[in-house]
Amino acid sequence: MSSLYPNHNGDIVHLNVGGTRFSTSRQTLMWIPDSFFTALLSGRISSLRDETGAIFIDRDPRLFAIILNYLRTRDIDLRSTEIRSLRHEAEYYGITPLVKRLVLCEDLNQSSCGDVFFYGYLPPPSVPVHDPGPGSATGNSEESPTRAGPSRPEQTPGHAAYLPTPHTHSRSGHTHSRNSSLDMRISSRSSSELRSGPGRGCHSRAASLDLRHTRNSSADLNKLFRNDLGLVFGGNPGNSWADPLRVQIIKAHHHWIVVAYAHFVVCYRLKDSTGWQHVFTSPHIESCIERVAVNAKLGQGGVGEASKMVAISYASHIRLWGISEHGGRTNIGTFNLNVRVECLFFIGSQLVALSPTGKIGVWHAMTQHWQIQDVVPIASFDTAGSFLLLGCNNGSIYYIDMQKFPLRMKDNDLLVTELYRDPSHDPITAISVYLTPKTSLCGNWIEIAYGTSSGTVRVIVQHPETVGHGPQLFQTFTVHQSPVTKVMLSEKFLVSVCCEYNHVRTWSVTRFRGMISTQPGSTPVASFKILSLEEVEPYVSYAAGNDCGPFGEQDDEQVFVQKVVPETPELFVRLASNGKRVCVIRAVDGTTITSFCVHECEGSSRMGSRPRRFIFTGHSNGALQMWDLTTALDLVKKGEISVQSNGGPTAEELLKLLDQCDLSNSHCSTPCISPCPSLVGAAARIKASNVAFLNQSQVQDHAGTPC
Repeated sequence: MSSLYPNHNGDIVHLNVGGTRFSTSRQTLMWIPDSFFTALLSGRISSLRDETGAIFIDRDPRLFAIILNYLRTRDIDLRSTEIRSLRHEAEYYGITPLVKRLVLCEDLNQSSCGDVFFYGYLPPPSVPVHDPGPGSATGNSEESPTRAGPSRPEQTPGHAAYLPTPHTHSRSGHTHSRNSSLDMRISSRSSSELRSGPGRGCHSRAASLDLRHTRNSSADLNKLFRNDLGLVFGGNPGNSWADPLRVQIIKAHHHWIVVAYAHFVVCYRLKDSTGWQHVFTSPHIESCIERVAVNAKLGQGGVGEASKMVAISYASHIRLWGISEHGGRTNIGTFNLNVRVECLFFIGSQLVALSPTGKIGVWHAMTQHWQIQDVVPIASFDTAGSFLLLGCNNGSIYYIDMQKFPLRMKDNDLLVTELYRDPSHDPITAISVYLTPKTSLCGNWIEIAYGTSSGTVRVIVQHPETVGHGPQLFQTFTVHQSPVTKVMLSEKFLVSVCCEYNHVRTWSVTRFRGMISTQPGSTPVASFKILSLEEVEPYVSYAAGNDCGPFGEQDDEQVFVQKVVPETPELFVRLASNGKRVCVIRAVDGTTITSFCVHECEGSSRMGSRPRRFIFTGHSNGALQMWDLTTALDLVKKGEISVQSNGGPTAEELLKLLDQCDLSNSHCSTPCISPCPSLVGAAARIKASNVAFLNQSQVQDHAGTPC
C-alpha cells in the first residue's frame, strides 16, 4: 500500500469530501489538537477511501472548503455563509477555536434582555404545599354538586412578593380577547330540546366591553375530546403525572393575569409604577387543572371581602376562589357539572361552565346559587353584553340573558331561547356577535356571523327592538370545503377559519352609519393558512393555552399567533386581515413556549396613557415572558417594519422548526387536509354528525380540496 499510495504517509493528504477533492498538508489539518482530523490521521477512528486512495468524508464540501481555509489562514469569510450551518460543521470536525468565534457571532443577535418587543419577565413561582381541602379531590371522587359554603378568608404566604417593573435589567422582572366562538366538539348524545322564543334585545357595546374575557379557542373542534378517549389512554386523566412547573394556560382580565400549572394557579396584577406583582397562589390541587377563568372587575365589595374571582376546573369539578386586592383568598365553593367541563369563563360576576354534551352550569355572585341545565349538544358560543349565545348541534342559535338570571328563573330554568335556525340545519361550529355602536336614532343592531360543519359562513342581522321577529339572513359564503372552526366579525373585517391546516379567509366589511351594508357588500381580501402541528395531550388540553386567535377588539386590528410545532421557543404574529407577519416572538432564554395569551391592559391613571396590548408567553420552566404587541403594530403601521406577504414561516424557517419536531411521533399531529378523512388510531378526532377530523401521526401527502 505504501508503494501504491506513497503520499498517504507523507506530508500531503488527499481528501474526498462529499465528492469534491481537496489536498492539504498534514500540518494544516492537525494544528488544532483533539479534533476530528487528529483522530482520523492518527488512526484512532477508521476511514473510508475512494478509488484513488483519497480519504472519503461524507460531509458538505462547500462548508468544508470554508473550514479548510480557516485551518490554513486562521481567517474566515462569512459573507455568503449561514453561521448556524457553519457552526454545526465546525462542531462536527471539533474545530474548537472556530466554534467559539461563531458562537460569539451568533450571540450578537441574541440576548437575555430580548429584542425591542420584550417587555418583562416573571420567574417561576414556588410550588405550593399539598392542600387537604376540597380541592384535593381527584376526578374520580364524589363531591357535592351544589355550592360548598363560604369559608373564612385564607392568607396566601408571600402573596405580596414584589416583581420589578418591566424594562429593567432584572430578570425577575385587551385586546380583551373575547370568549367567543369556542368550538366545542359536537356530541352525538341527545339532550332535551330547548324552548323556542322570539329574539330579545341586547345591551350597548360599551357595556359589553367589560364582559369580554380572554378568548377561548374555537379550534377545539380539532382537538382531542378527553371525555370520549380517556379510557383509551388508560383511565382517569387526573391520575396522570404532569410537569408541575410547565405553564399550561394563561388567562387575563383588566390588570390581572392568572397562570395555570398542572396542580396550582398563580395570579399577578399590574400597578402603574411598580409593574407586575404576585398576589395569589392557590393551594395544591390533586387533579390536573384543565380550565381556568378570572374576573378582575366585580365592583365594590365583590364577593364578601374579595374583589376578584378565579375559577379552575378538573374533570367535572369546578373550584372558585375570591381574592382581595392584597392577596387574601376566600374559598367560595366547589361545584360539579356532572360531566367534564370544556369551557369555563365569566359573564360579569357570573361563572359559566359549558360541556359540549349539552350541559350549562351557572354560579351567580349575588345569590351564591349554582344551577345546572340541560340543553342540546353545544358546538360553539359567544358573549354579547350580558347575553350568552350558543351555537348548537341541531343548527340553532340559542341565547340566555345572564343579567336577568336568576330573576327570570322559573322552575329552576335558565330560560334558554331560540334566536335563529340555520336554513340547512347544519351544526353551528363557530359564532361571533358584533354589537353596532348605539346611536340616538336607534339602539344596537345585533350582527352575528357563524360557521357550520359543512364549511358555510353566514351573517345574520337583527334590530334589538324588533319584537317578534328573529334575525334576518344577510349574507352567505361557501368558500370553505371543510368544517369552520373559528369566525370573527369586526368593524372592518369578517374572518373565518376552517380545519384544513387552519385555512383563513378574510373579507372586508362595508358599513353605512356604523351598520353592515349590502352596498357594495363584502369583498374578499385574503386567503392564507395558520399551519400548526398540534400536540395532542390526553390529560391537559393543549387547545386551552395555545389558541391561534384571532385576538383583538372588534374595532381594532386583530392578529393571529402561530405556534408551528409543539416544542418551540418561537411564535409568529400575523395580521388577521391579510396574514402578513407583524413580528416573531423568540423566548429570551431559549425555553419552549408551552402556552400564550394576547391581552390588552387598560391605560393607567396617568394623563395621556392608553391601553397597551401584550402577548404573555408561558414556558416549560414555569416562567412568564411579556411582549409589547402595541409597539409591534405601531411600527408596522409606520412602515418601520417590513411585513412579509407570506406572514408565516418561510420554507427555511419551517424546515428549522420541523427539525425540532419528530413528525413520526404520535404527539405531533395536524388538522386534516381533506374534508372527510377516516378516523386513524386510538387518538383519532371525534366524529359527530358530518364533522370529521384526523389525528395524523405524521404529515401525509393528501391532495385535499382547496378552500
